[in-house]
Amino acid sequence: MAAFVRPRIIQQDNQIGFHWATAAGLPTTLAVLVGDDDEPDRLAATHLSALDDAMIDAARRFGELLGGGRRPTPQDREDLAQLYRSLDDACLDYARAVDLFGEQPDSRAGRIIGTAVLMSILARQPLDMLGPVPLEDELQEPAPGVVGGYGEMVHVDPVRPWKGSRWVVRTESGARLPLTLAMLLFDSSGTNKDAARTEHIESMRAVTSAAAHPDADPYDVACALDWLLYDYLMAHRDGEDSAEIVFAKGRDGDAGAVVAAAAASVAARATFDPALAVRRG
Repeated sequence: MAAFVRPRIIQQDNQIGFHWATAAGLPTTLAVLVGDDDEPDRLAATHLSALDDAMIDAARRFGELLGGGRRPTPQDREDLAQLYRSLDDACLDYARAVDLFGEQPDSRAGRIIGTAVLMSILARQPLDMLGPVPLEDELQEPAPGVVGGYGEMVHVDPVRPWKGSRWVVRTESGARLPLTLAMLLFDSSGTNKDAARTEHIESMRAVTSAAAHPDADPYDVACALDWLLYDYLMAHRDGEDSAEIVFAKGRDGDAGAVVAAAAASVAARATFDPALAVRRG
């Protein structure tokens, strides 16, 4: 009797990223495979493991570039472009697949997808493929020294939630200064850290939901989500020199918001980034 051959991951030496193949060896996606498989959860777990392995290899090969240690050569630019495309593709494919068979992303999924999102952003940065940060031109530069005031999440346009929001310091004089979640959690006094994390995640969910609005501009959506994701992920790294993401104690439920926001960002960018056009559907 012939042995049953399952779909498999194609991940060869020197290959950037990975892809799925059917039992017959034809290219496919996780989202397609889970529709006809008796154990879709096993396929999803395999996908995450392959993504984790791909990121370990990418960190080894491109760590200096991702960390801003040197400017990319023309070949580096091609490699970084391939890297962010493969990471984005893997994130969107996973999110669509688990949505199809009804699995809620757990902490492991959130950590791996979150790390992939951060690596994608770091790969796009030297390629000048990141849009403006929300409220970038409306905030003042802080003066040297300790700044007094209170942090708040400010929405770009409450009527158009897909434009996103960001943390801002409002000083006693009324000035508005840029603030990050990491600064709020680790460099500010009197912060309710759990409440700050909750407000940030809810802001992320609001943009993800608003992305489906018929008036939502995909570029605005992408910029808003990329910033909210980047700000959250930078505040949840496993150390200053690490891109690995860890969730705070009791915050494993944030994984679903991170995975959904990652997918919405890729879907939005696919409408204007030709390299991602294959993932529009």
